[in-house]
Amino acid sequence: MEQELLDQLNSWHEQDQFGLIVERIEQIPVSDRDYDLTGHLARAYNNRALYREATQQLQSIEEQGKWDPLWQFRLGYAYYHMALYDLALQAFEQADRLQPYDESTLDFLKWTRPKAAKMQRDRQRHQEKLAEWEQSGMQNHLRAASGSYHPSTFWEQSDYALSSYVSPPFDENEIVSTEQELGYKLPASYIQLMNTQNGGVPARTVFPTEEATSWAEDHIAITSILGIGNVKSYSLTGDMGSRFMIEDWGYPDLGIVICDCPSAGHDVVMLDYRFCGPPGEPCVVHVDQEDDYEITYLAPNFEAFIRGLVDEEAFDLEEEDED
Repeated sequence: MEQELLDQLNSWHEQDQFGLIVERIEQIPVSDRDYDLTGHLARAYNNRALYREATQQLQSIEEQGKWDPLWQFRLGYAYYHMALYDLALQAFEQADRLQPYDESTLDFLKWTRPKAAKMQRDRQRHQEKLAEWEQSGMQNHLRAASGSYHPSTFWEQSDYALSSYVSPPFDENEIVSTEQELGYKLPASYIQLMNTQNGGVPARTVFPTEEATSWAEDHIAITSILGIGNVKSYSLTGDMGSRFMIEDWGYPDLGIVICDCPSAGHDVVMLDYRFCGPPGEPCVVHVDQEDDYEITYLAPNFEAFIRGLVDEEAFDLEEEDED
């Protein structure tokens, strides 16, 4: 019976029927799943872009798996797609030690090493920016005007914004359900902003950057900020919200897609929880699908990002479009 089941699972894998694999194995009590079944489930989770679930399964069999190159590769694969490049590199290096010259492992090592180095630089940069922010005394959760932010003029009012992005008001229960569905705690400053209007198009849509992206040399642009709920397609848990962008568009599962951009899905702004964990205060990053999902650090927290938005006129966008 066990071999028959394994043959069926492998057949479904060859047919890309990963949902059937998950459904079948989840019918088996956890206490009755052996090493092979748990590995199959983790592989199916990876193939369905459920990387956090995959790591949980793999970690549950770590004692058996740590000397298995396939276990190390699957763990590295999950970490890679969560943009935890330092952990992914450790797993791929161990897989390579256990089974040298495997082409898939060598490919991922080549891709992971520069990303792990950049992640380390971003971690250091985040610590510096966070210290600067804490010293600025501006931590008021967007309750008052300061710098480029004013609550009365933040949102652009238009029929397009209202129909496409503005969701109905929310309550505490919806916050809890959204956090449970996404697996992360929403920043207090984000919730405060959504209390002024639940998603929409900001009047200022440009954020300066210290490095180039596929969009521009010195800035990125956003189209909207996603609201809480699932009523609108472009909301956190809407049908084109955060999980859709991760599972269908391949964005790294490092947090929450919070803003869409003018490229219609080819770059986004995300809340990045890699340095703080799911219950912590995330930094804000730009993720560029056009450049192999390159991650560009933007701000130490959501409030700093909102206060850093500037008018389009701050950059010569017409000349940029001509170029």
